[in-house]
Amino acid sequence: MSAPTAPTGAAAARPLTALRRTAGRIDARTPAHRDRAVDGLRALALLAVPTGHWLLGGFTLDPDGGLHNASPLSSFGALAPASWVLQMLGIFFLVGGYASVLSYHRRKGSAAAWLKGRAARLGRPVLGVTAVWALAAPVLYAAGVPEATLRTGATLVVQPLWFVGVYLVVTALTPCCLRAARRLGGWSAAPLLATVAVVDFLRYGPYADVVPSWVAVVNILPGWLFAYQLGVAWGERRFGRRGAWLLLTGGGLLFAVLLLVFHYPASMVGVPGEARTNSHPPSLLVLALAAAQSGAAVLLRDRLARLLARPLLWAPVVVVNLCAMTVLCWHQSAMLAAVVPGSFLGPVPGLTTAPDGPLWIAARLAWLPVFAVLLVGITRYARRFEEPWTRATAVRRTAAGLLAAGFAVFALGLA
Repeated sequence: MSAPTAPTGAAAARPLTALRRTAGRIDARTPAHRDRAVDGLRALALLAVPTGHWLLGGFTLDPDGGLHNASPLSSFGALAPASWVLQMLGIFFLVGGYASVLSYHRRKGSAAAWLKGRAARLGRPVLGVTAVWALAAPVLYAAGVPEATLRTGATLVVQPLWFVGVYLVVTALTPCCLRAARRLGGWSAAPLLATVAVVDFLRYGPYADVVPSWVAVVNILPGWLFAYQLGVAWGERRFGRRGAWLLLTGGGLLFAVLLLVFHYPASMVGVPGEARTNSHPPSLLVLALAAAQSGAAVLLRDRLARLLARPLLWAPVVVVNLCAMTVLCWHQSAMLAAVVPGSFLGPVPGLTTAPDGPLWIAARLAWLPVFAVLLVGITRYARRFEEPWTRATAVRRTAAGLLAAGFAVFALGLA
């Protein structure tokens, strides 16, 4: 006689039981001092990056089968409000400032040693992804992938990595931010906001015709340092709920005025063909959004901490934070892993067809789970680049650097 089969309900319950046990172990290993709300905010901001790039990044095919970037925002402007939700770099820098100041206080060595360690953690995954692509590009070309597709893919891979350089610069300024926060509290971010406002006035005001274009570059540092400075002040407990309400209401009001009165572009990301952009370099609208997001984050902190006390909700936050740089560096590769093979099939809705309206958006939404599964598969192997390269010799490190530099030159169109 054959053994009796387990009831369907019992079989279905086994994976859930295993999941609960795993979540319970992760929860039990979490130190009591860990700020779950801050980790949750970081995970949320991080996941918004691939979601935004996957949703707002489209492609078209040329007659030779080459892929070219095409933004749905160019033909479907009603999608712009989605960028207000998906542009969460303000939260990322806020949490980064908060975590950095706590880490800075816990350091055992000098400030230089602390910064060197942070730089290594950021740099290893960047070197990893660019070196791998430098090796893969010639192989893909030999396999028949058009050069136009390779250049488009290289641009997309390098595109998110600007963030790492900017983040490293603001991290290096942590001691200065700390001193400013101790003196002025949350108001220490106000001069950064004022600087961006002045530069925007010069760029877009009555004297715009005589202001040199390079003036816009001035906004890069204060624009991204703004939320980081708020995070440092938050970590130093120099502002609380009253300051958070001021940020939320003031940032929201400023955002509305800039859109409705001063006619800033509605999209928080660049739109091909548009004369103005909010993101490169950041405009005052970016800071207004970051202020509102930061205020909301501080106000919701306690509620979020209570939610993440549940093991099943906390476990995925831990996993995402452990793979943070891998997700940032490889999410575009995950999309390309679906798009490049699809380009050989011709026009595939939501994948290689022009992003021209709601039907394309619906099709692209259907592709997002595929991109996510591919990213999970890539992360399984690429995660090792985040770990210390203890076995890497000086020759291998040098080779990785040279490969990364060569790929960057190719991606930026310099070769």
